[in-house]
Amino acid sequence: MSIINYQLVLPNYIMQVHRDIENLPAFKNAVITIGTFDGVHMGHRQVIDKLKSEATANKGETVIITFYPHPRKVVSSTILGIRLINTLDEKIELLEAIGIDHLVIVPFTDAFANQMAEEYIKNFLVDKFHPHTIIIGYDHRFGRDRMGDYRLLEKMSKELNFNLKEIPKHILENISISSTNIREAILQNDIATADKLLGYDFFFSGTVVHGNKLGRKLGYPTANLHIENDEKIIPGNGIYAVYAQLEGNSEKIKGMMSIGFRPTVDGKSKVIEVNLFDFDKEIYGQKLKVFVKKYLREEVKYDGLEALVKQIDQDKVNSLKVL
Repeated sequence: MSIINYQLVLPNYIMQVHRDIENLPAFKNAVITIGTFDGVHMGHRQVIDKLKSEATANKGETVIITFYPHPRKVVSSTILGIRLINTLDEKIELLEAIGIDHLVIVPFTDAFANQMAEEYIKNFLVDKFHPHTIIIGYDHRFGRDRMGDYRLLEKMSKELNFNLKEIPKHILENISISSTNIREAILQNDIATADKLLGYDFFFSGTVVHGNKLGRKLGYPTANLHIENDEKIIPGNGIYAVYAQLEGNSEKIKGMMSIGFRPTVDGKSKVIEVNLFDFDKEIYGQKLKVFVKKYLREEVKYDGLEALVKQIDQDKVNSLKVL
């Protein structure tokens, strides 16, 4: 079953992902939209539904244009603190699950950002995509010094023969507010709010690495996770009920997760540890995807390991109630 809670696509559906913009296919009546789509959340779904309905009405294909790396890393003088709800791979997975035909990942560079607005429309949007329809926000800005806007697209649409549809202000504001609220909810351990706004269970992936093996001695062996992408947002410190999934395996395993400094043990370094219930395989070096279901409690410093184990026993009981 897909991780997406909203409309599912057929299991054999494959979205085409294009990374070389110099060798794009001939799209059929392309209906395109442009954006980062971070989170691919319920606010974005309104735009995606419009994209799909326009494509269906015109017997065309849906095309989403997104950028990598994030444009702010290229055009902003301050790049610290970028926190993304999705990695690029996660975004691909989510958009495929929704049923998008084509995702075009454009390498975002200084040269790309500094095209004249008219060149961006003619040489990029029209010459490479031959769009039937472009669906874009009323406030979309593009080109050198962000001089291009909806009015310029509207003016050139007649000359270059494409249709233009506006994403209204209230939908764009909803997308922006939702993205901000999702990030804040994840950081503040409010998983219920984040999942409601996302339309699916928030998830992240990490590689299983060696730890100090203390969990094994306590009767709760853990998979210690290393997160490769430091831009990926991770929940705040605490204990969580989770499902986990090994890469290449569709089975979801019940478990609980601790994020924090393990104050009872050492309190020196932050770790992400997942205890998988009824699971005893060696999985070092493998990728583990974690679906965060519920925040259970904050991390606490206990008076010794015996008190810690007693609390972990209760955490497992509470996790199983959730799962």
